[in-house]
Amino acid sequence: MITLEAGDKAPEFSAEDQDGNKLNLSDFKGKKLVLFFYPKASTPGCTAEACNLRDNWENFEKKGYAILGVSADSKKRQQNFKNKYELPFPLLADENKDVINAYGVWGPKKFMGKEYEGIHRTTFIIDENSKIEEVIQKVKTKEHSAQII
Repeated sequence: MITLEAGDKAPEFSAEDQDGNKLNLSDFKGKKLVLFFYPKASTPGCTAEACNLRDNWENFEKKGYAILGVSADSKKRQQNFKNKYELPFPLLADENKDVINAYGVWGPKKFMGKEYEGIHRTTFIIDENSKIEEVIQKVKTKEHSAQII
């Protein structure tokens, strides 16, 4: 489960986005980064969350934030999600769960009485020096931008 907290150094990562571009945490040095983990592309909650961030994209840019989404979906699924909803930020296809595990967002979940393993919807706000400023675990998918800025 999530053990990272505000003040911790954000774990370095290297993973491919929906287009096969390799992205690293260090690529965002000097910018604030909204790193949001979501369970599955194109599902209702994940779509609401991503579209809320998209609709507030200009506010994030004005305040010097970059946004990066992460799930265990394939590059093709991430690309379809990004294109269908015109998302202006990259989506990491973390099929091996390297980034997901580094940030501790994989674990047991319950849905309709069933237990299973999955991604806990979590957002990390990372400062210009790769330090975690905030960890948001109770994400409001339709109002997520307001939780961040």
